[in-house]
Order: sequence, then C-alpha cells, then structure tokens
Amino acid sequence: MERSLNNPTSEIRIAADVGGTFTDLVFLDENGRLTTRKVPSTPPDFDRAIAEALDASFQTEGIEPTSVSTVCHGTTVATNAVLERRGARTALITTRGFRDVLELRRIRAPQLYDLFFDKSAPIIPRNLRFEISERMGADGEELKPIDESELDQIAQTLDKEGIESVAVCLIHAYAFPDHEKQIGDFLHEHCPGIPVSLSHVVLRQRREYERTATTAVNAYVRPVMRGYLDRLRTSLTTRRVHAPLSIMQSAGGLTTADDAAARPVFALESGPAAGVLAAATIGSASELVNLLSLDMGGTTAKAALIEGGKIPYSAEYEVGATLSAGNRLTGGGGEVVLAPSIDIAEVGAGGGSIAWLDIVGGLRVGPQSAGALPGPACYGRGGSEPTVTDANVALGYVKSGPLGGGDIVIDADTAYSSIKENIAEPLNIEPVAAAHGIHHIANAQMLRALREVSVHRGRDPRDFTIVAFGGSGPIHAAHLADELGSNQVLIPPRPGVFSAVGLLASGIEHHDVRSCQIVANSEAIEPLQMLLDEMTSPMLNQFATESIEPNTISFQPVFDMRYTGEPSDIRIEVDHQGKLAKTVDLARAMFEEEHHRLYGYAGESGSEVEIVAIRLIGRTEGGGVNCFSEYQAKDTLSGSRTVTFEPTDGAIEVPVVSRTGLHETPGPLLIDEYDATIVVPPDWVATTDPLGSLILNKPMIP
Repeated sequence: MERSLNNPTSEIRIAADVGGTFTDLVFLDENGRLTTRKVPSTPPDFDRAIAEALDASFQTEGIEPTSVSTVCHGTTVATNAVLERRGARTALITTRGFRDVLELRRIRAPQLYDLFFDKSAPIIPRNLRFEISERMGADGEELKPIDESELDQIAQTLDKEGIESVAVCLIHAYAFPDHEKQIGDFLHEHCPGIPVSLSHVVLRQRREYERTATTAVNAYVRPVMRGYLDRLRTSLTTRRVHAPLSIMQSAGGLTTADDAAARPVFALESGPAAGVLAAATIGSASELVNLLSLDMGGTTAKAALIEGGKIPYSAEYEVGATLSAGNRLTGGGGEVVLAPSIDIAEVGAGGGSIAWLDIVGGLRVGPQSAGALPGPACYGRGGSEPTVTDANVALGYVKSGPLGGGDIVIDADTAYSSIKENIAEPLNIEPVAAAHGIHHIANAQMLRALREVSVHRGRDPRDFTIVAFGGSGPIHAAHLADELGSNQVLIPPRPGVFSAVGLLASGIEHHDVRSCQIVANSEAIEPLQMLLDEMTSPMLNQFATESIEPNTISFQPVFDMRYTGEPSDIRIEVDHQGKLAKTVDLARAMFEEEHHRLYGYAGESGSEVEIVAIRLIGRTEGGGVNCFSEYQAKDTLSGSRTVTFEPTDGAIEVPVVSRTGLHETPGPLLIDEYDATIVVPPDWVATTDPLGSLILNKPMIP
C-alpha cells in the first residue's frame, strides 16, 4: 500500500479498474488522502480479484466497510465477451427483407490490398435471425401491422433454441418505435426471463446496419454484464459495502450499474475511458492542453488525443479488430458499435503480449497475451513463453524482486532463459539483442495507435505531450516520443493505477441522440430546439432517479454535420451558453475548419451544411484534480541497475532514484515505484512538477 487511511470512520470512495492482467483499487477519503492496491486479475471470475483486494485492504488499513460511500468501476467484461466470442446465445428480430444486414455490413476492409481478407462471422448466426412482416413508413405511416401469429411462432423457436437474449431492430424504428415497443411487450409476456434489447432504446439513430449491429452487440453481452454486476454487487454486500455501484462508460462519465447492465454496449471501453479523462484532468492542472494519452497495460495499449484540453469523441467504434478504433478512413475488421465513445485506438501490445516466431522466422509480438494466468515467464506462475515484460526485465528496465504488493515476484533469470530458448537461439542472436527486438516491435505496434489518433486525424504529434501511464507505459514512453518527434512526456503520479484514479475524477454522465436532416442555418433553431427538449426531459428524470439535483447538471448539445450530399459526417461539440442560434453558427464554422484539416479541403462559400444527428450530453462534476493531491512517493531505491538501451552500446549502470525533488536531472535514470517503473533514457531530462508528475523533456539540438 502507498499510504494509510488513518481514520477508519472517514467517508471512503473506492475505484476498481479491472484489466486483463492486473486489478487496481484506489481508496480516497474525504480529506483527500489516497491509498492504492494492485493485485493480479482472476479470469474468468474478475470480480474475485476485487473481493480479495477489498478484504486485504479492510484488514491492513483498518477501513470500516460501512464508511464506503461510492464504488466506481471500470471493466472490460463486455469487451472481452465480444473479443472471445463468449457472449449469450442471441437472436435478432427484424423487418422482413433485412435479415442479412449483419452479413452484408459495409464495403470496408482494414487492409485495402489484402486479397485474402475474410470478414469475421456475425455474432448472431443466420438461423437465429428472424424476419417479421411489418412496416412503418419513413413518414410514420403504418404500412403493414404486426401479425402476432408470427410472433407466437418466433417465441416458440426462441424457447426451442435456448435463446438467452434477443435484439429487436426494425426499419425506421429510430423515429417511429411503436412496432418495436409492441414486440418488446409481447416477448416480455411470452418469454419472461429473456432480456430484450430494442434498437430505439439502445440507439435512436438512423443507419440500419450500424443500429442493428449496435443492438446485436448490446444483446450479445447483456446477460454476461448482468451476471458479472450481480456477482459483484453480492460480493460487496457480503462485505457490508452497501454504497451505490457506478460504472464508467465508453464516452466517459459514470452511470448506474442497472443502466450499464441494460445497455452494456455503452460501457465497452469502460476502463480506457477513465484513463483518458484522468490524463485530461492532470494535463490541465499542469497547464498542458495538447496531449497524447498512452495507456499500456498487461494486455493492450490504448491511445487518445486531447486537444485544447478537450477530449474528442467518436460516434462509431469497432471492437474486435487488430486495431480497434473509431476511424473514418479504415475499418471493417471488427464489430461496429454506433454508440458514443472517447476516440480511442487500441492495439494488442501490452506487457503480457507474447513474442513468437512466424513460419519464416520473423519475430512477432502479440496480439496473444499471457494475461494474468499464467502471465509472463518472469512471474513464475507457469508461463514459459517470452513477453514484452520479460524483454524489459532482460534489458534491465524492470527490477527483479516483488512487484506491486508482493503478489508477484520478478525472476530475471527466467525471463532471460525464456527469450534465449524461444527467440534468440532459433534466430542465432544474443538474448539481449532478441529482447531489444521484442521491445522495439512492441513500440512499433503502439506507434500505430498513437499515429491513428494524431497523424490520421490531421494532427502533428510533435505539437503534443505524451501522457504515459499503465503498468508498462512509463517504460516505453520516451522511446515512443523519440519515434513520433515529440520532445515532452508526462508521467503522472501513481501511473500504474492511473485509470482507477480517473474513475474517482469523473462525474455522472448520460447521452442521448436523435437523427435529423436539418440545414444548419437560422431556420434550424426551432426544429433543433424541439429535439433537444424531447431528450432533456427523460434525461432529467434519469438523473432524478440517481438523486442528483437539476442545478448540478450541465447540458451539452453536439452536432453530427456534413456537406449536403456527402456520405460521412463529423462530430462537432461547441461550448453552449443557452443560445442555440449562436451555437449553430459556431458549429458550422468549426465543421468547415475540421473538414479542411481531415480531408484537405472545405466547401466553397455558401456550401450547404446539414445536421444529420443532434446529441445531448448531461454531466455532473466529478472529483477532478483533487483526486491527484496528497501524493507522497515511496520509491524503492537500490542504488543502480545494469541496463541495455542499445545492444551496440553495451550495458551501462543507471542510477535508481526517487521522482520527488528532481529538477532538470539528466538521464539515464530509473524510478522504481509501487505500481510501475519509469525509464528516463539518455538525452532526456527529468523534472517533478508541484502535483508530483514527472515531466521528461528532450532538449532540442541547435
């Protein structure tokens, strides 16, 4: 533990971030004192790691469970269910003629010239996709009513097939949902116990494929998420923790466990979103507003761009591809989710990513991961294949001995032997050279994610500071900055549990959307205001059920805009002060600027711009930068360690120091902390700022 919570009766807020390799817990009392615990995750029962960490913390810290006021949680349970294809047995009910929408998808492929690319199978097989003879017109006229005899037959088939969840997506239901409501009522009556996901409840937006896919993913992971949250709630109650349970959403902000269980598709990127929010918060506190966040954990690495202090969002996301990202230019390799999310790019390059040789002897890293069990070879938990962490140990970046709270002990000899036997000897090279190759290939994978959110978005990464966190991020950060041309890196306090701290820094947040087709001019104000009013009332009711006062809520309208006739749109978010006319004018100007930045041109003066969707975000304030106060590092100092930065230069002795009190201290340096190791390579200079963040700068060569 980093720090004790001395008053057992103090009100405690808990954040739990569950990753594929480690589970991080953070405890914050009402006086701003914070303590952390990092334990190995326990797949497939990830809630067990949280329970074990709570038991240990309650015992060693003297925390009274009934003093816990809030439990905030970030989880990858829903994402893993999609990635591993272990969701519920799901059926789809749709309008006749649209059964194969999931099969047809869009004409997109992640690799343009890959002639052998084969789209993955839909998560709902064709024999479980049912058509029904109904039709609502685009103007709301009922062209063909529902025949309940067809529903009777479908209900019997659902029972016979052992269906665990149902998705319902009818054409035009985003605007006229009466038929979907009728089907939902019928299924609730005749198929009790089977959760039903209606597309107009999950995502009230046009685009039939994306809406169908999003509803299908929601239904697919819904029983998994519900079961997980029920087990977690029971586990907390057993330990006399009766505080509300809140779940981080992909778009940032927390929601209730019940809402997350009903619409888990909004929480697919739960953990990564918290890290980006934390990066924006601490960057702002350090007066840095242009940031590239890098979250490198045990299984994956995630990157996001923060510009002008604002977090960019994506209306479309793909999960399950080799590069998961909200990308306008590529895609087609994963499951499409048309739900709001922070614009995050994710690759299978983490500390546990396995290094292997392909059929022709090429060195590869990931996306397979050793995970928590057995973990990297150096963990001594049964793993034999070399990983990125093993390479970092062999290079001297990571020290031997206990890691975190001592649940894992690093064995450098095992790491060295694993690399030697599996990589170095087959390639007839030295083990250190093999370790260096693994390290650099992992960097190349992460560069894909960093470039995805910067260069591919028309931004120059040299204009941004990299905020690196996660258990492995601070090891690789400076090397990645070198590759990108960035000359500044920020390592926040508690980098290994930073995403968990971000959960505490977040407030409650809800999203809604309505499709439209309105030209962005003065005549747009009245119809846009009607749509905003339509969304505001139910959102206020939702906040009321969470005991949140209306005067603490801020509302933000967001527009999806495009030039008339274009197929793709751009999400534009502007500061809203209650004057919708001014907001629309500003949004149009921002759209044209962003269009030019993304595509290299803007329309001629007077070109018609239309709004194709209006979104509403309701937010409450979170803990903010207060969650980063009272930092007192307790580093493990050992004098020095032998490190190899470049095999051609040989090994050198590098001092191991504390992050506190550094002022323009030149590298090379190593900083061993409770939850991470920080590497300051040669030619970099380290300084500690007032919040305890470590700022690395690379002096410009004249």
